[in-house]
Amino acid sequence: MKKYLVFFFIFLFNLNANSSSNQEIISHLKNINSLEFKFIQRIDNNNVEKGKCIILYPKKIFCKYNDIYNKILVSNGKSLVINSDKIKNYYRYPLDKTPLNFILDKKFLISKMNEVKDDNSYPFYYVFNFEYENNLIKIFFDKESLDLVGWETKDIYQNLIQTFLSEINTNIDVNENIFSIQRYIN
Repeated sequence: MKKYLVFFFIFLFNLNANSSSNQEIISHLKNINSLEFKFIQRIDNNNVEKGKCIILYPKKIFCKYNDIYNKILVSNGKSLVINSDKIKNYYRYPLDKTPLNFILDKKFLISKMNEVKDDNSYPFYYVFNFEYENNLIKIFFDKESLDLVGWETKDIYQNLIQTFLSEINTNIDVNENIFSIQRYIN
């Protein structure tokens, strides 16, 4: 009987500790309206891209890649456009057909974090794994600052995409004109 009581209390303690970290991250996330950051993105561990992004919740993102092709990724909340000097035409996708639709939706992230618990196998991050509409998504938060520091998804071609953020600034002033996709269409 003592074994069961000890197990029960350990389980209860871990559940409360996990719930506490979830609630702290949720509270922190609720207070963020915009982010600016540098990123490193790995695609199937073969290709590495770097750049700088701005996110404006809900669902807007502008990224300028550090490459010779001047690659731009932008979402106005409905569509996602990728353009560069390398391609003759731009790529346009409905945002709701991409994993970014979920990552850029703060309310969705919060609702999912209320349903799942932290994956304890990462020593420096709180990691939340969830599946939605056949998309497996991992979201990484820093254990000290509680900032969003990355995500892992698969793109529409089923390539594994890992994105890690650095030099994160929150609640910056953002000129919403940068999210006008018409500016980035050839």
